[in-house]
Amino acid sequence: MAIQVGDKAPDFALKDNHGATVRLSDFHGHKNVVLLFYPFAFTGVCTGELCALRDNLPAFVNGDTQLLAVSNDSIHTLRVFGDQEGLEYPLLSDFWPHGNTSRAYGVFDEDKGCAVRGTFIIDKEGVVRWTVVNDLPDARDLNEYVKALDTL
Repeated sequence: MAIQVGDKAPDFALKDNHGATVRLSDFHGHKNVVLLFYPFAFTGVCTGELCALRDNLPAFVNGDTQLLAVSNDSIHTLRVFGDQEGLEYPLLSDFWPHGNTSRAYGVFDEDKGCAVRGTFIIDKEGVVRWTVVNDLPDARDLNEYVKALDTL
């Protein structure tokens, strides 16, 4: 079961596509976080979603908000993917221990070995304020993220 609105968001420490460690707690007291889980780099729906975020980046990376995208790919895969697609926000690797953060948020598909499309908007105090979880083939609506952020 996925983390619900009102829950304290589980902290994590994951490597980004440049090898730096990113912790959710790094943003507490400073920024709201859009935490987006996606199945795999280089797949059609994932690439479309992440590029749409890139194309609307000021809404998701600014003085008040930080976008963090998490997959179960290795940091090396994420580095190439981010460079190829011009993604200028952190791509976090939940590769090893495989899927631990995805499991903590309740979005890891054990049969497929990857995260489903879960999104969590976390306020500056670390509380989940909005969430949506879609099946693997179903893209998310970025306009819904913007509406949810506007309520914080």
